[in-house]
Amino acid sequence: MGTIINKTKNMKYKLLALLFGWMCTSAATGQIKVQGTVMNEKKSPIEYANIVWLSLPDSTFIQGTVSGVDGTFTLEYPEKEKGLLRVSCIGYATLYLPVDAGKPISGELLLSDDTQMMQEVMVHGEPPRTRIKGGSLLTNVAGTLLEKAGTAENMLSRIPGVSNDGGTVSVFGRGTAEVYINSRKIHDLSELDRLASNEVKSVEVINNPGARYAASVKAVVRITTKRIQGDGFGFNNRTHVAYNKKWSLLDQFNFNYRTGGFDLSGTLMGSNKHDWNKKEISQQTRLNKTWQQQSNIQENEHSQQIYTMFSANYVFNPNHTAGARYSFTRLPGYDSWGSMKSEVSEDNTSKEHLLSLYDSRDQQSQHSLNFYYQGNINEWKIDFNADILKRNNHSANLTHENLHYYTEDTKDERTINTLSRTNNGLYAGKLVLSHTIAGGDFSIGGEYVHTKHHNQFSNAEAILKDNDSKIREKNFSGFLEYSHSFGLLYVQAGVRYEHITSEYYKQGTKSEMQSKHYNNWFPSATVMLPLEKLQLSLSYTSDILRPSYHELRPNIVYNNRYTYESGNPLLHPQLSQNLILNAVYNDAQLTAGYRHTKNAIVMASSPYSPDNPTIALLKTINAESYDNLFASLAFSPTVGIWSPQFIGTISQQWFRADTPEGKHILDTPIVSLSWDNSLQLPCNFLVNADLSWSSTGHSENIKLLRSTWSADLSLFKSWMNSRLSCQIRVHDLFNSTRTHTIAYLGELQTLGTYLPAQSRSVSLTIRYKFNQARSKYKGTGAGETQKDRM
Repeated sequence: MGTIINKTKNMKYKLLALLFGWMCTSAATGQIKVQGTVMNEKKSPIEYANIVWLSLPDSTFIQGTVSGVDGTFTLEYPEKEKGLLRVSCIGYATLYLPVDAGKPISGELLLSDDTQMMQEVMVHGEPPRTRIKGGSLLTNVAGTLLEKAGTAENMLSRIPGVSNDGGTVSVFGRGTAEVYINSRKIHDLSELDRLASNEVKSVEVINNPGARYAASVKAVVRITTKRIQGDGFGFNNRTHVAYNKKWSLLDQFNFNYRTGGFDLSGTLMGSNKHDWNKKEISQQTRLNKTWQQQSNIQENEHSQQIYTMFSANYVFNPNHTAGARYSFTRLPGYDSWGSMKSEVSEDNTSKEHLLSLYDSRDQQSQHSLNFYYQGNINEWKIDFNADILKRNNHSANLTHENLHYYTEDTKDERTINTLSRTNNGLYAGKLVLSHTIAGGDFSIGGEYVHTKHHNQFSNAEAILKDNDSKIREKNFSGFLEYSHSFGLLYVQAGVRYEHITSEYYKQGTKSEMQSKHYNNWFPSATVMLPLEKLQLSLSYTSDILRPSYHELRPNIVYNNRYTYESGNPLLHPQLSQNLILNAVYNDAQLTAGYRHTKNAIVMASSPYSPDNPTIALLKTINAESYDNLFASLAFSPTVGIWSPQFIGTISQQWFRADTPEGKHILDTPIVSLSWDNSLQLPCNFLVNADLSWSSTGHSENIKLLRSTWSADLSLFKSWMNSRLSCQIRVHDLFNSTRTHTIAYLGELQTLGTYLPAQSRSVSLTIRYKFNQARSKYKGTGAGETQKDRM
């Protein structure tokens, strides 16, 4: 129904062509190709080994790559230079091979076990180093201070350009990121909390994911864990306790059994959490008179969760691996309750006092099954995944209102009961084939996803309309991608095609207006060039943000008698085109970019009906196109035992918003600064002290009215050769985080929100591990983007 290959200015393409030509010219030197297989002493292939070409005599990094699942790699180096080939992998002794000018290398490279690591001899952590790998930024974690961050969740917050706040992992300038652990996408971010930071080998941040990922994927964070040797049974157990006015508890048990090519692993986790929040809402509606609603909201939450996962994996031989993974998540109770006190005025004259007491009870369950096969047949690498997912949610809401009319000195009350049931189903299959062609890496793949979404909503008092809607979607996608190194210059280009058929049913009848068909092409390209100690990469990508099923829902949520909330079945996908520059020089990293967004999905307000114009209906809409510029600079030096990290970011948009005063251009930039500090102390103590600050500014149709700052403090200690560890962490030490925003929701309404200081918390995490081994499971999943939309 459309294409996102929009017409852009010729100047952009001329600049890209000039830059590409300059890079090709500067890289036009003779090259020697290195091809080989990294293997252990038992002649088994080693994946994720780092193969790096270092120049002599200063050991400057020139080029690098990572071995594949079968241990193979390809690397090119300058023909007329002597150098050093370094091959390393966690758990193995590093191999160094001197190479004479013009001498090719091929064959097997054998790595021996690192006996010192096998005996778990403690070494002091070094500062993490980041380098450009193709179009991504790769940060090593193993052997650095990041190992002692506690959990992978804490560790990600210390990776340049990555933020991990509010249950969302984001990459600066690109937005929400998909997170992968050993090539498997995670949907529940609590997995980051279940993964210890000292189990992580490296973190790769990709701000141009390329054609092999769904077009809706704006950024990817790939976490690779260490390869820990040894057969037999191993486990690790983590207990986490947190306090913020109330106590929360989580306990998690991971186990792994390995013998020969067979690997069995699993997780058992249970949690009991409490949370609370306060906020003040100021809602102004301008009709023939100005209506003002001032509300104070207090809410409490209590949730219980059970999570189980089992996976089985078998390596038949170095060329064939298969496995299956099943997980079950159950929320037997997710309860929230609270009150909303509202004062309603008309032209500054008090009219009503409204007290709303509400109680919401949710239950949710999810079953997920994945099967995968990875293999090599006639030099073609095969990666196949099949997935099945079932998710059910049941929500019951009760609101009781007491209303006092000041002008008439009368009272009124009413009760609203709503019931919502949501059932989701998914079947998906994905196949990716890879082959070396003309010295480069070629990949071709396809994916098919079939989803069903069924939502039933009812209101016993008939104040809100009942609803029974279904969405059935069929999604087919295919991609081509090719990458090649021309001397020092690395080039990657690809294109992706996505066809979606979405059928919308209301009360059992298909709605042609709300049913949609989309056919989209998404090109992407990356060039990377190292110039001595400076590494550069430039990327172009086009992407899409498809509305979630929640945003497409037709039913209405009752907030109070003056505010309703709903989805929008007529919502269109949000499209964007992006140009991103990455640069790394020693301890400094720069990211800068430009983004053009079409059909931006934002919140807006309109009268519920002509008969009830004072009732505001909040829903998502598509806004006008807008542009955005962003830049980030990080600096990570080391001074003795002190390892600081300084990060500064700036983002400016040009967004046209409808306001009660007419069209306004919201273009005030937002500046953020952070200063993270790590101190290595004797006896395996590590202290982290972090400060962050963010300015006022505009983000789409929202204005940030006040700057915010916070400080975090943590202490990490390990014993028994790191088998036992403990971390104490204080979040928002000075309870300083306060936010104040105003949202422009259209020509009639604005919505102000103030969140007082309430985020300070203290937590204790204790972890014990025994003979731990990483699961060999390599399933990557299918239909991952559609799962997120559920």
